[in-house]
Amino acid sequence: MILGVDYYPEHWPETMIAEDIERMKTAGVNTVRIGEFAWHLMEPTEGQYDFSYFDHVVQLLKAADIHIIFGTPTATFPAWLAKRHPEIIATTAFGIQHAFGGRRLYCYNIDVYREKAKAITKALVTHYRDEKAIIAWQIDNEIGHEGSDQCYCKTCHHVFHDFLMTKYGHIHALNEAYGTVFWGQTYNDFEEVPMPTPTITQHNPGLALDWARFRSESIYQYVDGLTNVVRQHCGKHQRVLHNLYGGYFDRAFDQVRFSEVFDMIGYDHYPVWGGLKAPISPAHITMALSYMRGLKHRPFWVVEAIMGAQGHDYIGYMPRENQALMWSLHALAHGSEALLYFRWRGMTHGAEQFCQGILDADNRDNQKLNEVITCFKLANTNESVLTTPIEAAVALCYDYDNRWSWHAQPQSDALNYTDLLAHYYNAFYRHNTFVDVRSINAVMTGTFSDYRILVMPIMQIVDDQMLQWLKRFVENGGILITGFRSGIKGRHNQLLFGSNAFAAFCGIQVEGFESLGAGLSCPVICDEDRQTTEFGTIGRDLIVPVSASALWHYGDTGFEQYAALTVQTHGKGAVYYLGTCFAETIMLNLAERVLGAQGIKSRKTPAGLECIQKGDATVWVNHNHENTCFEDKCFSPYEVRFETVDANE
Repeated sequence: MILGVDYYPEHWPETMIAEDIERMKTAGVNTVRIGEFAWHLMEPTEGQYDFSYFDHVVQLLKAADIHIIFGTPTATFPAWLAKRHPEIIATTAFGIQHAFGGRRLYCYNIDVYREKAKAITKALVTHYRDEKAIIAWQIDNEIGHEGSDQCYCKTCHHVFHDFLMTKYGHIHALNEAYGTVFWGQTYNDFEEVPMPTPTITQHNPGLALDWARFRSESIYQYVDGLTNVVRQHCGKHQRVLHNLYGGYFDRAFDQVRFSEVFDMIGYDHYPVWGGLKAPISPAHITMALSYMRGLKHRPFWVVEAIMGAQGHDYIGYMPRENQALMWSLHALAHGSEALLYFRWRGMTHGAEQFCQGILDADNRDNQKLNEVITCFKLANTNESVLTTPIEAAVALCYDYDNRWSWHAQPQSDALNYTDLLAHYYNAFYRHNTFVDVRSINAVMTGTFSDYRILVMPIMQIVDDQMLQWLKRFVENGGILITGFRSGIKGRHNQLLFGSNAFAAFCGIQVEGFESLGAGLSCPVICDEDRQTTEFGTIGRDLIVPVSASALWHYGDTGFEQYAALTVQTHGKGAVYYLGTCFAETIMLNLAERVLGAQGIKSRKTPAGLECIQKGDATVWVNHNHENTCFEDKCFSPYEVRFETVDANE
């Protein structure tokens, strides 16, 4: 198992390197990640490459039998490059060019930056192609993070026009797709099409969706070019990865397609970050791991794991004793086959002074180091359990076109796309069954036997290919859980005219809909006993069952005649339609119902206590800050417990 730290020896006196390596080795480190922000050190002046500093570092690490993940340094270009080519720096939606000094400042569409990035990458990778200690190359760093997925410069505008011309061929086709007759937006030429920079009211939803697709394509072309350079010049033993991060659904690029160019996905795993008063929920943490695992449908690497409070200007929540240790082992149990902590030692200057590492500025051994040592020991001892393959019978499905469509028109100020998906995920997570988080398009390329339950919330764009596949999935015995505002739009981000084929598939007719803004809810009543009352939020569809059976109805005056949750059978399977965002209690009951119907093993535990079944072994994870008991077992705060079945019993 790959276990280690992110190490930045260039931040410290060279005399400290040998001691650092000795302390790392004692702690159980077998791999470090280096180099991803060191472009100027490698190319201090244009075209003059100097890798002598890292030659020395690599040899010291190699002598200690420590493997290396080397980052290509293109996330932070040197000042000399910005001075000579200021046009490489990205521009905000307000037309203001960023100032040099941050990171990921570049525009993905500037040719000179692409060429300079490829040149340093080629020189670096070629220099170390035969170095056996280097096991992988990380391309760039957290591409698209912190708003760097957007640029509104003149070059981007021109390339956007080319993108639209290639897609539509003729401006009349674009006008038809967007419905530009509305508000008199009709264009005579592609050069008249604006970027979606700030305007009065809002831009055309079709334009907003195409801009997101264009940004995605720009980022893909940039990273594909760098990856091709690495593959052409690296050693056969060296793999290629990139490190993604939280907030994945808020990015302007399709990470499924993006991930195709890499051998594996890296993940920067921060259950809490600067400014947060508390970590995100256990279900949300686990959903992120399931998402990373689902991008390539196989294990991933955690290349940044938290072991202290984080923050640039504002310092966030400090993980409590053993909490970061718990998150680390939890990630390994959910599909990570590598774990590197960020970072070996916190920095004493620069923007990340308050991003704590394992060691602090006093350089003394501490509780965080003890937790790292404990994590590595437990990971090695339980490697066969942690690396047992995960086989999920449930998939939570998403689609980036849909995500971008919701971003353009959220419809409710209570809607947070990621939080809503986490709400659906939580219903199955609480029953301790594995859930894959995958693109619906990726699921559709598999076989019907891959999953027995698909959870597909707020999929408002449903094309005919998807609908026909879902029909076959259900008819063959699958269960589909979907819901409000689904199947209402086409791929140009426009409402569909006429009868709703997706609603017909669900056995319903939607008579109307409304947004439930922040703080608002609607009562719902269970049809089985007419006593149980709960609530829904975010929005609601007013459902009239046609052939479906109603399970819940709305309970407020004037809406009692409308169903809130229905089920329609097709062949061997069924489709559930949720007319609103139901309270957790209803979601848990629905998950229990469909898991039982499909014969999928589940085990509901108290909130915050997770039971992860890995073959014949069980990994118990207590996310809670207090003792938590279940059946005859009690767990201390943030405890991770491994239980295995004795083969002789």
